[in-house]
Amino acid sequence: MNELLCGAAAGCVATVPMTWTMDALHRQLPAQEQYPLPPRQITMRVASKAGVEEHLDEDERRGLTLAAHHGYGAAVGALYPALAGWLPLSAPLKGMAYGLAVWAGSYLGALPALGLLSSATRHPPRRTGLMIAAHLVWGAVLGVLAAPSKRRTE
Repeated sequence: MNELLCGAAAGCVATVPMTWTMDALHRQLPAQEQYPLPPRQITMRVASKAGVEEHLDEDERRGLTLAAHHGYGAAVGALYPALAGWLPLSAPLKGMAYGLAVWAGSYLGALPALGLLSSATRHPPRRTGLMIAAHLVWGAVLGVLAAPSKRRTE
């Protein structure tokens, strides 16, 4: 249970630098590719399906998007400790491999299957690259934060 909670906390915290990376790279995109990023698109699609989107003001949309993004980071972060042990890599590289797997599973599989976002193969390459880079940042931070501490024996 401790590993699950540690992974969840690390995943939530790792979403902060991930979001900063997404925002910074988003500003570098050509104007026609600066439409809302996936966390906003996904959150508003769910809000629309729930019949509440039209009742949300901009601050509520932003807050709901951040809460959903951090919640998803925590949820998939919780799984990390159980899956990372078999990779013979450093903590940041293990996390990056996991981050890439989360990106692929989400953007090529789960999100399109749930009708929440079209497949990454249908998005402009720069936007796909942005999202991959952000997931690598998330994974590296997750890997470091969720790495088991080395206990000294005296």
